[in-house]
Amino acid sequence: MPRLARRTSLRLLFGGVATPLLGGWARAQAVEPFGAWLDRFKAEARARGISPLTLERAFAGVRPLDAVIEADRRQPERRLTFAEYRAKVVNAERIRRGRELLVEHRPLLERVRARYGVPPQTLVALWGIESSYGTYKGTYRVIDALATLAWEGRRAELFRRELLAALEILERRERDPERLLGSWAGAMGQCQFMPSSFLSYAVDFDGDGRRDIWTSLPDVFASMSHYLARAGWSGGERWGRPVRVPPGLDPTLAGLERREDLAAWSRRGIRALDGGPLPAAAIEASLLRMDGEGGPAFLVYRNFRTLMVWNRSTYFALSVGLLGDELAEAGA
Repeated sequence: MPRLARRTSLRLLFGGVATPLLGGWARAQAVEPFGAWLDRFKAEARARGISPLTLERAFAGVRPLDAVIEADRRQPERRLTFAEYRAKVVNAERIRRGRELLVEHRPLLERVRARYGVPPQTLVALWGIESSYGTYKGTYRVIDALATLAWEGRRAELFRRELLAALEILERRERDPERLLGSWAGAMGQCQFMPSSFLSYAVDFDGDGRRDIWTSLPDVFASMSHYLARAGWSGGERWGRPVRVPPGLDPTLAGLERREDLAAWSRRGIRALDGGPLPAAAIEASLLRMDGEGGPAFLVYRNFRTLMVWNRSTYFALSVGLLGDELAEAGA
């Protein structure tokens, strides 16, 4: 999912442990009871053009969800190394299934590429990491989850804005409240868009009059592509590449803050992973060294930075690129 919500969902996927709620639930109740907060929020929503009928349908039976607050408070026991993260995300089963789906949906993916410029293997990799190829879409009512987080207070302003965006989706009749389902953080559908991202980037690619990122693969693929294209994806470039770094290379050269063209990195002794020369192309790149001096190294290009607009994690962006490479190398 773009930005915030995916980062929180990855905590759940990769070994987070439940921690005490640090008084968050009790603190929110002490400041303002949920019912009083909801009445005040409804008044704001009406002032922003949300109809009384939409509010009645959206909040029918709404209640704070303990599981949502617990998930928001859960933190990982320790930070994963990139090697550990990569092994979990770019695993053999995900590669195998991704290759099958790339073949199955190739005609559709090529039509989407023709419009937005994002290659099929990148879309399938992003789809696979976001929702395990659509098998995880979330089962929480988005309105209930976002109302809980907007009231609870730790990141109230962020989730208040997302709740208003979710109400706009309902106001436009793009989805019924009971079918507006997502993660505990409100990320929705097979591409795990937050409601604000849905409003900005979701696409009705199948032409049925609805932007359906839950069940329509044309809409899912086109919506992801639209997001990446708007974020700056360049259709003529790859994301980057694994490389070999010579012993003794100055460690301060690594990091996204530094950019040099490939020729400059070649002069510093950087080579392709197989030991061959880097491409003779006028491409600016940054060097990333993961897990310390002995860990894997990568030169990353402009499209890597575009993936980081989707999610600011270098682990995530590298994994999308590497999984996409695995799919492309299969000749699918």
